[in-house]
Parts: sequence; C-alpha cells; structure tokens
Amino acid sequence: MIRYKNMKDSKIKSLRHPAYYILTHREILFRVIAVDLKTRYAGSFLGLGWAFILPLITMAIYAVVYLVIFQIRVPGLSALGYVLLMFSGLVPFLMTGETLATGVSSVIRNKSVLSNTVFPIDLIAIQIIVTSQITMVVGLCIILPVSWLNGNLGWQILLLPLIWLLHILALIGLVWILSLLNIVFRDLQNLINPIILILMILSPIAYTPEMVPANLKIIIYANPFAYYIIAYQKILILKQIPGIYHMILLFIMSVGLFYAGGLFFSYSKRYLIDHV
Repeated sequence: MIRYKNMKDSKIKSLRHPAYYILTHREILFRVIAVDLKTRYAGSFLGLGWAFILPLITMAIYAVVYLVIFQIRVPGLSALGYVLLMFSGLVPFLMTGETLATGVSSVIRNKSVLSNTVFPIDLIAIQIIVTSQITMVVGLCIILPVSWLNGNLGWQILLLPLIWLLHILALIGLVWILSLLNIVFRDLQNLINPIILILMILSPIAYTPEMVPANLKIIIYANPFAYYIIAYQKILILKQIPGIYHMILLFIMSVGLFYAGGLFFSYSKRYLIDHV
C-alpha cells in the first residue's frame, strides 16, 4: 500500500509538473530574475532606455516600408491606427523572437547550473521568458495610451492578461523543448535566427489575414504565432474579441505546449545532460 501511494504521488507530481516546479521554487526564481534584470543593462550608457529605443526603431522601419513606400492601408483605420496595428503585432513578436533566440541555447550556456540543487535547470526557461517581458511591458506602455487617445481601445482590453498568459505558457514549453533538442542538434542555435526572421515575415504584423489572397492564407494559419498576434491586434486596436474557436485553439496550444514541454524536459534531461 505504501509503495502504491509513493508511485501514485510520483505520478501526480509528474502530471502537475511544470506548474509544481514553478510554485515550489518561486522564491529563488524571483531572486534570480531580479538579479538578471539589474545586470542586464549594467554598464550601458542608455541602460533600460534601449528597451524603448529598439522597438521604436523597428517600428519606424516597418512604418516607412509599409506606410510610405508600399502605401498599405487597412480599411477603417487611420494612418496612426495602422501604425498602432503594426506595433501591437510587432511588440509581441519581438518578445517571442528574443525568448526563442536566447532560450534555445540556455541549457548549454548554463552548464554550471546543472549541478546546482538550489536552482534547478528547469527554471532557466522561466527566467529567460520573464526577463524578456521587458520588451512587452515597454511596448504596451507605448501602445495603450496612444491607442486610447486615438479611440482604438475598448473594453476588449480586459482579455489582454489572458492572451498574454497563454502566450507566455506556450513560450515556456517551447523553450524547454528547444533547449534540450539543441544539446543533440547544435545547429539549431544557428538556425533559430533565420527561422525567427521567416516567421516574422509570415506573421500578420503589417497586414491582416483579410488582405491575403485566399490561396495563401494557409501560410498564415500554419504559423502558430499568428494566432497570438491576431488576438493582440483585435483586443488592442480593432475593438474585437477573438472568436470562440480562436480562443479554444490558443488555450489548447498554450497549455498543451506548456505541459508537453515540461514533461519532455523532466524526462529527457537525465539522458541528455551528459552530452552538454
């Protein structure tokens, strides 16, 4: 009976991992994240200012290319509204790209943590993703007030925390998977940036799905990050609620990736860590 109980408890912990891991190590995780945030821009002349400057530079490039050169317009949106639409899709993608680019080599770069029993290697992914939220927070600090003043913000903004949380869960699971696969396939860390660039081009940042020819829409919907970008744009700029099937798909992708990534990392790390 005791043996059965221990086996049952072990299975329960495995099933509720990774949420279990995050909760039980939350204090050390918060301390490590705080130190990471303090040292991230240490020695830089502009410091945290770079978190504002880089998204704005990227946004300016997008605005010049699509608004001035190609003269693209979205029906029902002013020029400023179109810029906000691009920015509301660009900021989440910049955060996504930063997370994936940093996360894919996180296990290899943190070899010293492998023997650390205080801060488990599982938590590196969460640390990376939380610190990457600076880009998201800064972007929202720009988008929200301008969107409100321009009349693009509605009560749909109440869905922002949910969309944001689902996005983070998906990224945590994805980083867990990619960081271990990179131990075996080292080329992955070199391929990730071109992959991010391709996904950026294929994501509906500067255009809406309605603007894409019917025979090419499959390219957009085959990109999982497109669903998050569309959801952000709808609630931040378009005053729309993502459809019920859209939300169900986001929930399944996010929670599924989170738990699949956690279980994959938990069971695979014991076999792969020796290859680091």
